[in-house]
Amino acid sequence: MNRKIVSFITCWLAVLLLPLPGAHADEFRTPSISAMRVEWRAVLDQLRQEIATRPAITTNFTFAGQRRVPATDPRAMPALVQLNAVTSPLFPGIAQSPIPVLLPLDPASYLDARQVGTPDGLPVARYQADFRAADLFHAGASGYDAVFSLDPGAGDGIPPRTFAKPVEVQISGSILVYDLADRLGGKGEPVKTLATQFPDLRRFIREGYVRYAFTRFGIPYVVSIQCLDSAPRPKRLACREASPVAERFLKALRIAGGQPSRPRSDTASDISERPITQSADFTYRPSGDIIAGSGGRRQQGGHADVTVYSQIRFPLAKAPAFAHSQSFPKRGRVDEYPWQDNFCEARSFEVGQCASGFGHQGQDIRPGACPTDGKDSCDPRQQAVVAVRDSIVIRSAQQQAVTLQVNTRTEHVRFRYMHMNPSVMDADGLLNGRRLSEGEKIGVVSNYLDHPNGTSRHLHFDVQVFTRDGWLWVNPHTTLVSAYERLIRGRGREIGPEPGPAAAVAHALPDDVVRRIDTQEGGGN
Repeated sequence: MNRKIVSFITCWLAVLLLPLPGAHADEFRTPSISAMRVEWRAVLDQLRQEIATRPAITTNFTFAGQRRVPATDPRAMPALVQLNAVTSPLFPGIAQSPIPVLLPLDPASYLDARQVGTPDGLPVARYQADFRAADLFHAGASGYDAVFSLDPGAGDGIPPRTFAKPVEVQISGSILVYDLADRLGGKGEPVKTLATQFPDLRRFIREGYVRYAFTRFGIPYVVSIQCLDSAPRPKRLACREASPVAERFLKALRIAGGQPSRPRSDTASDISERPITQSADFTYRPSGDIIAGSGGRRQQGGHADVTVYSQIRFPLAKAPAFAHSQSFPKRGRVDEYPWQDNFCEARSFEVGQCASGFGHQGQDIRPGACPTDGKDSCDPRQQAVVAVRDSIVIRSAQQQAVTLQVNTRTEHVRFRYMHMNPSVMDADGLLNGRRLSEGEKIGVVSNYLDHPNGTSRHLHFDVQVFTRDGWLWVNPHTTLVSAYERLIRGRGREIGPEPGPAAAVAHALPDDVVRRIDTQEGGGN
């Protein structure tokens, strides 16, 4: 072919490959999620074996289902319907779970005792390996989550412990798994004492929790306990102290319920919708562009992530709001600078998505100052914090953080808020199991960190998604930018990257300062 023609074609191809008018280099994406498939026949086989341990109750269960009806029809698996009826008084809504619900409950022994009647009123801990009644149980279209506690001194064979509070054990199972680029994913050590019951069980310590991950009936489950990977402290549990409690919990797991549902397809990442109209004043720096010198372990960069993990309502009731660092502040007014990511700022908290392995875990947000023109007066101490989605509360009394969970057919995601006063949250009933509506007021922007006035007045907000390693923190920066754009009905303008270290105002904090800004709840500020 003539060289001039080749050159002409090459030039035109280059033109065609340029971004089209209206296309943006800063497009946001939705998360990539994989959907698992449940091996329900294996579930029935195991349930039959568990029920057989109590011959007196076997007549309560029917295993010969109608093979001609779809697996999602209750008639196909009547034994599961019967099991849900037995356990639903203890775990309301258990039949809503599309996966087998594994809990530290022996349903066969519980039903046997209920049939013959017991004089002690059926204390549930007797059938839950000494774990008391569930602090939280929530089943939804993606799976289920539960929290159980073991009181100090309870449980035979548990070594003496130095902490004062009950040990909280969490279990989650999900038909949805978020596909993260995770350099630490899938690691862990086998647990020989549990290898027969859980052949693929992995034990590992990650992001402040000792975790036990396994697959059963094609579904990933994770049992976890928040702990310190260090020596025991009077008020904090060491991970080596937590392990016997978790393993006691695992040994007690039985099928407690669940029901087949219509399967869903995997959700591949796609472009997230954004407003077309440009905002006149909303600007932000790109995800991963943290303040120079603010990264942990001498890591200067953050973690770039343009994923909108959920279409949320912005967590503050009103604009303007500003996502800026509270630990590495810049000089001048808060509204003089564009929004900036601080997910991977220096902290002692493990964050697997950050290059250093440590980070802030979330994003700091400050509300705008009260207007001075008198047209819309406000009390700066009463700027409302709201629920970002219809959700369920995960929070025990006196805890400094509150987590809202969304469990739908397309999402299994958590949002954590920090720095509201725990006494006020307790009084307002912001506790385990409470249901919230999107936009519902749940508090005000405050400055609580171990005590009132413990930090600057701001909201810490973060996002967790379910993976095969359990609940992991992901960068919320893009999710918040997207939510704010919807709040103000305008598309923001990306500015960046951050100038180099010579132009930066902030400098890395000493280790003792980083330790002081850490919280007792295992999350950033």
